[in-house]
Amino acid sequence: MDIQYRLLAELEAAFDQVIQRIESLLSHYDEASSAAWALDTPRPDAAWLRRALLDFWYEDGQDGRATRSYVGLIAADDTLMNAVVHANAAKDHFADVLAQIREQAADLIPEIKAVLPFRHPALHDHLRGQGLARLHLKQCWRHLPVADAPLARVRLAWYTSGRSIKRLSVREAERKLLDLNSDAPHIRIQLRRLAGIPDGEPLAQVQRQAPVMRANLFFQEPLADGRTRRAMNLPLPLFIPTADGRLPDHNQPLPSPPAGRTRAKRSDEKLEEEAFLPSLRVYRYRSA
Repeated sequence: MDIQYRLLAELEAAFDQVIQRIESLLSHYDEASSAAWALDTPRPDAAWLRRALLDFWYEDGQDGRATRSYVGLIAADDTLMNAVVHANAAKDHFADVLAQIREQAADLIPEIKAVLPFRHPALHDHLRGQGLARLHLKQCWRHLPVADAPLARVRLAWYTSGRSIKRLSVREAERKLLDLNSDAPHIRIQLRRLAGIPDGEPLAQVQRQAPVMRANLFFQEPLADGRTRRAMNLPLPLFIPTADGRLPDHNQPLPSPPAGRTRAKRSDEKLEEEAFLPSLRVYRYRSA
Protein backbone atom coordinates (compact mmCIF):
# COMPACT_ATOMS: atom_id res chain seq x y z
CA MET A 1 0.00 0.00 0.00
CA ASP A 2 2.90 2.37 0.73
CA ILE A 3 4.12 1.88 -2.86
CA GLN A 4 0.63 2.61 -4.21
CA TYR A 5 0.29 5.81 -2.19
CA ARG A 6 3.75 6.95 -3.27
CA LEU A 7 3.12 6.24 -6.94
CA LEU A 8 -0.30 7.91 -6.87
CA ALA A 9 1.20 11.01 -5.21
CA GLU A 10 3.98 11.09 -7.82
CA LEU A 11 1.48 10.80 -10.66
CA GLU A 12 -0.73 13.54 -9.24
CA ALA A 13 2.31 15.83 -8.99
CA ALA A 14 3.37 14.91 -12.55
CA PHE A 15 -0.16 15.62 -13.85
CA ASP A 16 -0.16 18.99 -12.10
CA GLN A 17 3.14 19.82 -13.78
CA VAL A 18 1.77 18.89 -17.22
CA ILE A 19 -1.18 21.25 -16.70
CA GLN A 20 1.00 24.07 -15.32
CA ARG A 21 3.44 23.91 -18.23
CA ILE A 22 0.65 23.81 -20.81
CA GLU A 23 -0.91 26.85 -19.13
CA SER A 24 2.47 28.62 -19.35
CA LEU A 25 2.70 27.70 -23.04
CA LEU A 26 -0.81 29.06 -23.66
CA SER A 27 0.10 32.30 -21.91
CA HIS A 28 3.14 32.75 -24.18
CA TYR A 29 1.06 31.94 -27.25
CA ASP A 30 -1.57 34.53 -26.30
CA GLU A 31 1.08 37.22 -25.71
CA ALA A 32 3.11 36.51 -28.84
CA SER A 33 0.20 36.59 -31.33
CA SER A 34 2.04 33.96 -33.36
CA ALA A 35 1.01 33.24 -36.92
CA ALA A 36 -1.01 30.03 -36.99
CA TRP A 37 -3.11 27.84 -39.26
CA ALA A 38 -5.56 25.07 -38.34
CA LEU A 39 -7.45 22.56 -40.42
CA ASP A 40 -10.74 22.92 -38.58
CA THR A 41 -10.98 26.67 -37.91
CA PRO A 42 -10.13 29.90 -39.76
CA ARG A 43 -8.93 31.56 -36.53
CA PRO A 44 -6.76 29.29 -34.36
CA ASP A 45 -6.68 31.63 -31.35
CA ALA A 46 -5.65 30.87 -27.77
CA ALA A 47 -9.07 29.37 -27.01
CA TRP A 48 -8.66 26.89 -29.88
CA LEU A 49 -5.16 25.93 -28.77
CA ARG A 50 -6.40 25.47 -25.19
CA ARG A 51 -9.05 23.02 -26.41
CA ALA A 52 -6.44 21.14 -28.42
CA LEU A 53 -3.78 20.89 -25.71
CA LEU A 54 -6.12 20.18 -22.78
CA ASP A 55 -8.36 17.64 -24.47
CA PHE A 56 -7.71 14.71 -22.16
CA TRP A 57 -11.13 13.05 -22.30
CA TYR A 58 -12.88 10.08 -23.82
CA GLU A 59 -16.02 10.80 -25.78
CA ASP A 60 -19.01 8.46 -25.70
CA GLY A 61 -18.35 5.52 -27.98
CA GLN A 62 -14.68 6.36 -28.48
CA ASP A 63 -12.37 3.41 -29.13
CA GLY A 64 -9.93 3.16 -26.22
CA ARG A 65 -7.02 2.94 -28.68
CA ALA A 66 -8.05 6.05 -30.62
CA THR A 67 -7.12 9.66 -29.94
CA ARG A 68 -8.56 12.86 -31.39
CA SER A 69 -6.44 15.01 -33.68
CA TYR A 70 -6.03 18.78 -33.85
CA VAL A 71 -4.14 19.51 -37.05
CA GLY A 72 -2.41 22.88 -37.14
CA LEU A 73 0.81 24.83 -37.71
CA ILE A 74 2.14 27.42 -35.23
CA ALA A 75 5.06 29.81 -35.80
CA ALA A 76 7.02 29.81 -32.53
CA ASP A 77 9.64 32.24 -31.28
CA ASP A 78 12.35 31.14 -28.84
CA THR A 79 10.18 31.75 -25.77
CA LEU A 80 7.28 29.72 -27.11
CA MET A 81 9.55 26.91 -28.30
CA ASN A 82 11.11 26.77 -24.85
CA ALA A 83 7.64 26.45 -23.31
CA VAL A 84 6.87 23.57 -25.70
CA VAL A 85 10.09 21.78 -24.73
CA HIS A 86 9.21 22.12 -21.03
CA ALA A 87 5.66 20.86 -21.64
CA ASN A 88 6.97 17.78 -23.47
CA ALA A 89 9.44 17.09 -20.65
CA ALA A 90 6.55 17.15 -18.17
CA LYS A 91 4.57 14.77 -20.40
CA ASP A 92 7.56 12.39 -20.50
CA HIS A 93 7.75 12.38 -16.69
CA PHE A 94 4.00 11.71 -16.44
CA ALA A 95 4.36 8.78 -18.88
CA ASP A 96 7.32 7.37 -16.90
CA VAL A 97 5.40 7.40 -13.60
CA LEU A 98 2.35 5.90 -15.30
CA ALA A 99 4.51 3.09 -16.70
CA GLN A 100 5.72 2.34 -13.16
CA ILE A 101 2.12 2.17 -11.96
CA ARG A 102 1.11 -0.19 -14.77
CA GLU A 103 4.02 -2.44 -13.79
CA GLN A 104 3.77 -2.28 -10.00
CA ALA A 105 0.18 -1.30 -9.13
CA ALA A 106 -2.07 -1.69 -12.19
CA ASP A 107 -5.23 -1.73 -10.05
CA LEU A 108 -4.67 1.99 -9.40
CA ILE A 109 -5.57 2.92 -13.01
CA PRO A 110 -9.37 3.23 -12.44
CA GLU A 111 -8.74 5.45 -9.39
CA ILE A 112 -6.34 7.61 -11.38
CA LYS A 113 -8.95 8.21 -14.07
CA ALA A 114 -11.49 9.21 -11.41
CA VAL A 115 -9.25 11.44 -9.27
CA LEU A 116 -7.00 13.39 -11.65
CA PRO A 117 -9.73 15.30 -13.55
CA PHE A 118 -10.91 16.98 -10.35
CA ARG A 119 -7.51 18.39 -9.39
CA HIS A 120 -7.93 21.35 -11.75
CA PRO A 121 -11.20 23.34 -11.75
CA ALA A 122 -10.65 24.52 -15.32
CA LEU A 123 -10.52 20.92 -16.52
CA HIS A 124 -13.55 19.98 -14.46
CA ASP A 125 -15.51 22.91 -15.91
CA HIS A 126 -14.63 21.63 -19.36
CA LEU A 127 -16.77 18.57 -18.62
CA ARG A 128 -19.94 20.24 -17.32
CA GLY A 129 -23.00 18.70 -18.90
CA GLN A 130 -21.00 15.82 -20.39
CA GLY A 131 -21.61 13.25 -17.67
CA LEU A 132 -18.97 11.29 -15.83
CA ALA A 133 -15.42 12.25 -16.75
CA ARG A 134 -13.18 9.54 -18.18
CA LEU A 135 -9.55 10.49 -18.46
CA HIS A 136 -7.77 9.40 -21.66
CA LEU A 137 -4.26 8.79 -20.36
CA LYS A 138 -2.61 8.65 -23.78
CA GLN A 139 -4.01 12.08 -24.66
CA CYS A 140 -2.33 13.37 -21.48
CA TRP A 141 1.18 12.26 -22.37
CA ARG A 142 1.31 12.40 -26.19
CA HIS A 143 4.00 14.85 -27.32
CA LEU A 144 3.45 18.24 -28.88
CA PRO A 145 5.03 17.94 -32.37
CA VAL A 146 8.09 20.13 -32.97
CA ALA A 147 10.03 20.89 -36.16
CA ASP A 148 13.78 20.37 -35.68
CA ALA A 149 14.66 23.64 -37.43
CA PRO A 150 13.07 26.47 -39.46
CA LEU A 151 11.10 25.19 -42.46
CA ALA A 152 10.91 26.28 -46.07
CA ARG A 153 7.62 24.49 -46.65
CA VAL A 154 5.20 21.90 -45.28
CA ARG A 155 3.12 19.46 -47.29
CA LEU A 156 0.15 17.83 -45.53
CA ALA A 157 -1.81 14.76 -46.62
CA TRP A 158 -4.12 12.19 -45.06
CA TYR A 159 -2.66 8.72 -44.61
CA THR A 160 -5.48 6.18 -44.61
CA SER A 161 -3.67 2.88 -45.25
CA GLY A 162 -1.92 2.45 -41.92
CA ARG A 163 -2.00 -0.91 -40.15
CA SER A 164 -0.11 -2.85 -37.52
CA ILE A 165 0.80 -6.49 -38.12
CA LYS A 166 1.44 -9.02 -35.35
CA ARG A 167 2.77 -12.49 -36.13
CA LEU A 168 0.82 -15.40 -34.66
CA SER A 169 1.55 -19.10 -34.55
CA VAL A 170 -1.16 -21.61 -35.46
CA ARG A 171 -1.49 -22.59 -31.80
CA GLU A 172 -1.84 -18.95 -30.69
CA ALA A 173 -4.55 -18.39 -33.29
CA GLU A 174 -6.33 -21.53 -32.11
CA ARG A 175 -6.31 -20.35 -28.48
CA LYS A 176 -7.69 -16.96 -29.51
CA LEU A 177 -10.53 -18.60 -31.45
CA LEU A 178 -11.37 -20.89 -28.54
CA ASP A 179 -11.49 -17.87 -26.23
CA LEU A 180 -14.23 -16.35 -28.41
CA ASN A 181 -16.88 -19.09 -28.48
CA SER A 182 -15.94 -22.54 -29.69
CA ASP A 183 -19.61 -23.54 -29.99
CA ALA A 184 -20.49 -20.84 -32.52
CA PRO A 185 -20.81 -22.22 -36.08
CA HIS A 186 -18.58 -19.54 -37.64
CA ILE A 187 -15.84 -20.23 -35.04
CA ARG A 188 -15.99 -23.98 -35.70
CA ILE A 189 -15.59 -23.31 -39.43
CA GLN A 190 -12.46 -21.24 -38.74
CA LEU A 191 -11.06 -23.88 -36.36
CA ARG A 192 -11.42 -26.52 -39.10
CA ARG A 193 -9.75 -24.18 -41.58
CA LEU A 194 -6.89 -23.64 -39.12
CA ALA A 195 -6.49 -27.39 -38.61
CA GLY A 196 -5.87 -27.79 -42.33
CA ILE A 197 -2.58 -25.87 -42.45
CA PRO A 198 0.88 -26.84 -41.13
CA ASP A 199 1.52 -26.16 -37.43
CA GLY A 200 4.68 -24.24 -38.25
CA GLU A 201 3.11 -21.78 -40.67
CA PRO A 202 3.28 -18.16 -39.43
CA LEU A 203 0.09 -16.09 -39.58
CA ALA A 204 -0.45 -12.34 -39.47
CA GLN A 205 -3.01 -10.57 -37.29
CA VAL A 206 -3.80 -7.17 -38.83
CA GLN A 207 -5.12 -4.11 -37.02
CA ARG A 208 -6.29 -1.29 -39.29
CA GLN A 209 -5.24 2.10 -37.95
CA ALA A 210 -7.32 5.25 -37.94
CA PRO A 211 -6.55 7.83 -40.66
CA VAL A 212 -3.80 10.26 -39.64
CA MET A 213 -2.50 13.51 -41.04
CA ARG A 214 1.06 13.16 -42.31
CA ALA A 215 3.33 16.16 -42.68
CA ASN A 216 6.38 16.33 -44.93
CA LEU A 217 8.70 18.98 -43.52
CA PHE A 218 11.31 20.62 -45.77
CA PHE A 219 14.04 22.45 -43.84
CA GLN A 220 15.44 25.82 -44.88
CA GLU A 221 18.96 24.48 -44.34
CA PRO A 222 20.21 20.88 -44.04
CA LEU A 223 20.39 19.57 -40.47
CA ALA A 224 23.70 18.62 -38.86
CA ASP A 225 23.22 15.03 -40.05
CA GLY A 226 22.59 16.19 -43.63
CA ARG A 227 18.84 15.61 -43.72
CA THR A 228 16.82 18.13 -45.69
CA ARG A 229 13.34 16.80 -44.93
CA ARG A 230 11.38 14.79 -42.40
CA ALA A 231 7.99 13.06 -42.35
CA MET A 232 5.87 12.89 -39.21
CA ASN A 233 2.30 12.37 -38.00
CA LEU A 234 0.43 15.43 -36.75
CA PRO A 235 -2.01 14.47 -33.97
CA LEU A 236 -1.54 17.94 -32.44
CA PRO A 237 -0.43 21.36 -33.79
CA LEU A 238 3.14 21.47 -35.10
CA PHE A 239 5.32 24.13 -33.48
CA ILE A 240 7.78 25.57 -36.00
CA PRO A 241 10.78 27.67 -34.92
CA THR A 242 10.82 31.02 -36.70
CA ALA A 243 12.70 34.29 -36.44
CA ASP A 244 10.16 36.43 -38.28
CA GLY A 245 6.92 35.09 -36.78
CA ARG A 246 5.62 33.81 -40.12
CA LEU A 247 4.56 30.32 -41.18
CA PRO A 248 6.38 28.52 -43.99
CA ASP A 249 4.61 27.82 -47.27
CA HIS A 250 2.04 25.05 -46.77
CA ASN A 251 -0.81 23.42 -48.67
CA GLN A 252 -4.48 23.12 -47.69
CA PRO A 253 -5.38 19.44 -47.30
CA LEU A 254 -8.91 18.05 -47.36
CA PRO A 255 -10.81 18.81 -44.13
CA SER A 256 -11.47 15.10 -43.53
CA PRO A 257 -9.84 11.87 -44.71
CA PRO A 258 -10.94 10.51 -48.11
CA ALA A 259 -13.35 7.59 -48.00
CA GLY A 260 -11.19 5.27 -50.10
CA ARG A 261 -7.56 4.27 -50.34
CA THR A 262 -5.36 7.09 -51.65
CA ARG A 263 -2.19 5.08 -52.32
CA ALA A 264 -1.73 2.32 -54.88
CA LYS A 265 -1.60 -1.21 -53.50
CA ARG A 266 2.00 -2.37 -53.21
CA SER A 267 3.13 -4.92 -55.77
CA ASP A 268 5.16 -6.69 -53.07
CA GLU A 269 2.20 -7.14 -50.67
CA LYS A 270 3.03 -10.18 -48.52
CA LEU A 271 -0.45 -11.01 -47.19
CA GLU A 272 -3.34 -12.63 -48.99
CA GLU A 273 -6.22 -10.30 -49.83
CA GLU A 274 -8.93 -12.28 -47.99
CA ALA A 275 -8.78 -12.85 -44.24
CA PHE A 276 -8.05 -16.48 -43.36
CA LEU A 277 -9.65 -16.15 -39.89
CA PRO A 278 -12.07 -13.21 -40.16
CA SER A 279 -13.03 -13.21 -36.48
CA LEU A 280 -9.40 -12.50 -35.55
CA ARG A 281 -8.44 -10.40 -38.62
CA VAL A 282 -5.78 -13.06 -39.31
CA TYR A 283 -4.25 -13.48 -42.78
CA ARG A 284 -1.94 -16.02 -44.39
CA TYR A 285 1.32 -14.93 -46.00
CA ARG A 286 1.43 -15.29 -49.76
CA SER A 287 4.73 -17.16 -49.60
CA ALA A 288 3.21 -19.85 -47.40
